[in-house]
Amino acid sequence: MAGYSGITAGYLILGDRPCLVETGTSTSAPVVRDALSSLGVGPDDLATVVVTHIHLDHAGGVGDIANYYPSAEIVVHEKGARHLADPSRLMASAKMVWGDKLDVLFGALAPTDAARIRALGDTGTIDLGNGRALASHYSPGHAKHHVGLLDSLTGDLYVGDAAGVYLPETGDLRPATPPPDFDLDVALGSIALFTALKPQRLLFSHYGPVKDVPSTLERSAEELRIWVDLTRRARDEGLDLDHAVAMVRDRTRERYAALRADEATAEQFELLSGAPSNVAGIMHWLDRTPR
Repeated sequence: MAGYSGITAGYLILGDRPCLVETGTSTSAPVVRDALSSLGVGPDDLATVVVTHIHLDHAGGVGDIANYYPSAEIVVHEKGARHLADPSRLMASAKMVWGDKLDVLFGALAPTDAARIRALGDTGTIDLGNGRALASHYSPGHAKHHVGLLDSLTGDLYVGDAAGVYLPETGDLRPATPPPDFDLDVALGSIALFTALKPQRLLFSHYGPVKDVPSTLERSAEELRIWVDLTRRARDEGLDLDHAVAMVRDRTRERYAALRADEATAEQFELLSGAPSNVAGIMHWLDRTPR
């Protein structure tokens, strides 16, 4: 994504009914196709494509992947399904946020035939064959169309962005709180749900597997509270968005080894979970929340 490797993950579950979890961006779709081919998954072999939510770094490649794999069912939460069939509103919104950076970061989400899309409710099941399944659990807070996915065989939990973003090079964990859907209480509820599911591993879309589940989820909740507390203070002091971002960035800097590493690592971390986006999302939530 955006010229970086190791920044956004797709996971292939091999079995009787091969399943791809997350497509990445549309610009990443050829990379994903070639990787699946190298693992023996041809155009007619992929049974299912499922995305945790429809943000373009997770689902921007759905339309392209659907074209590459004409037999695959496309699975998404019901609040995101219509945007995969008709991406025009989603792309217009993304253009307003990212401007000229949109093409470089994400590319364009191609539409998917609505007949191939299966919309999940707050819970659901994705058949992986031979008695194995992914159980879908509605987990908003980051996005209203977000689900976590628990593998019945391995105990792996695909957490999307609901537990934040993880940088394996440094072990950093940072929240992802973009507008317009961020809600602290709802996000903490989703993390509590993940804890209650007792997964064996957390599989972050950004980026990779984490085995230490309890402490990682505790840290996810702690990071959310810290960022919200600092943003609330900045807002109470009357700071505008730019000054609030500067304050929060300064006061959280020592929490993240990535920001003290080389410039490329710091840039990668900021692209994954940018302070401007995080603070803007928290501000938007505070503006809608009674004091």
